[in-house]
Amino acid sequence: MTPLRNYGHEKNENNLIDVLVPKFKNEFLRNLLVPRSRSSYIKANLDEFGSETWLLMDGENKVETIADKLIEKFGDRIQPVLGRLTTFLTNLYKNGFISFKEIERK
Repeated sequence: MTPLRNYGHEKNENNLIDVLVPKFKNEFLRNLLVPRSRSSYIKANLDEFGSETWLLMDGENKVETIADKLIEKFGDRIQPVLGRLTTFLTNLYKNGFISFKEIERK
């Protein structure tokens, strides 16, 4: 499976990823209800492992490749990588943060 990000992101002052989740999916409501001086996004802060995983989900890397790259970078700190990665990706998918290339085609 090849994960795809559904939302944009930015790096915060700690060099970690903040996922930018729209407060409203409907652009009309967003423009109507969110004051111009406020962000129309909620920032979901990711930790070190989540940030690296998020950046690797580029629509090209398969889950197995992401797991290998996480082991390269974090070593034993990320173990058990497949269990942790599967749980993280499942949560992201259930909450609409990601989809999968193979599912998108259907």
